[in-house]
Amino acid sequence: MAEYRGKTVDLLASDAARALYDKVEGLPIVDYHCHLSPQEIFEDKPFEDIGGMWLGGDHYKWRLMRGFGVDERLITGDAPMKDKFVAFAEATGYAFGNPIKDWVQSELGFFFGIDLPLNAENAQKIWDEANAVIAAKKLSPRKLMKMADVEYVATTDDPCDDLRWHEAIAADKSFDIKVAPSFRTDKLVSADKPGYAEYVRALAKAAGVDADDFDGFKKAILARMDYFKAHGCKFSDIGVEGFPASIADDAEAAKIFDKLIAGEAVSAEEVDAYKGALYLFLAKGYKARGMVMQMHLSVARNCNGKAFAEIGADAGFDCAADPVPTARVARMLDAMNGANALPETILYSLNPTAYYPLVTLAGAFRGVHIGISWWFCDHRRGMEDTLDTLGELGHIISMVGMLTDSRSFLSYTRHDYYRQIVCNWLAKTAGGDLGRAEKVARALCYGNAKALTEGK
Repeated sequence: MAEYRGKTVDLLASDAARALYDKVEGLPIVDYHCHLSPQEIFEDKPFEDIGGMWLGGDHYKWRLMRGFGVDERLITGDAPMKDKFVAFAEATGYAFGNPIKDWVQSELGFFFGIDLPLNAENAQKIWDEANAVIAAKKLSPRKLMKMADVEYVATTDDPCDDLRWHEAIAADKSFDIKVAPSFRTDKLVSADKPGYAEYVRALAKAAGVDADDFDGFKKAILARMDYFKAHGCKFSDIGVEGFPASIADDAEAAKIFDKLIAGEAVSAEEVDAYKGALYLFLAKGYKARGMVMQMHLSVARNCNGKAFAEIGADAGFDCAADPVPTARVARMLDAMNGANALPETILYSLNPTAYYPLVTLAGAFRGVHIGISWWFCDHRRGMEDTLDTLGELGHIISMVGMLTDSRSFLSYTRHDYYRQIVCNWLAKTAGGDLGRAEKVARALCYGNAKALTEGK
């Protein structure tokens, strides 16, 4: 990583692991799935303090604070940022076993040269020292990305987005990090959610296409895909609850679409079949355009209805759901493959028990990859378990690599965390064959993700 100032957390367990890590530590970062704001990247405003950098919109940290019993006013409320920071520091000091404890120490060490443990006793000193670095270096989104040697970032964008901030970033020749949109279709397929007809009309307007019927809607979707592709999009994504159990044919999907737009009653079975038709249609579009399809499975959204009503989405009230039935995913992949419409695909599961069947399923299709442990699973044990499962049942070199899935510009040290875990695993598993282990490490830490951004 570039401009290395201090140490990240040291997880390396052997000399062999350290030798492998020395080969991959300095590789650039390809962050092919994150939730960074392209507007913030373009505007590049210097941060005011470490509290805002850490706690603004980071629901990982908000959940940790709630678990410690911190009052909501000090999490998402109107308390002064320093008070929020002190509360976070105290909570983190006691958070033994939680990866956030390691992540923040790596961020303090790498970006600020601070090697003090984050806790209530050190909160004032860390606040002062970090803020002094922020002020002296005028740390901003772009500077943090450059410090971490980021090469490519794929943000998360709705098909209706105008992508004006991506256009502005691309036009700025002083900034050489590629920032591309991703085609996130949660709203597009969520026909059972309120306001779906309004969303269809918004998409049609953005595409400049009449979408009064299902054929028109499909034309609007493809027009937006083309628009995203013209702005450098290489990745799609979906992360909704459940997974379709059936796939409607075009005639059936058209009838269901008409009922949805007219506001007529639609059965759960009809919605499920309609979603299945959209999954298949989207895959055909991705395949034709060389886009990678990401599927995030087994998530339950907004479980705390009262908190969701008061605070909103993406605030720390989601959880792991029951595993999506493997037969449903298999049926969908088979339908895509049978129609010559299966793009390069990455499967993730928020429920770790699903990785065993998903690894075996991915092995039945070319170009279907297992994603590294996602969200609640992206701690050390979760990653090691995923590596073990893939190594035992598939081929380890098929994994794409690390992503941040983050809203924080400090989160790039998670790539270092992952790289150390990969090097430990390879050193233990490969025995003395460190030459081949190095090739795998380079692929998992950079090469595979880089290849997908280039359409290889």
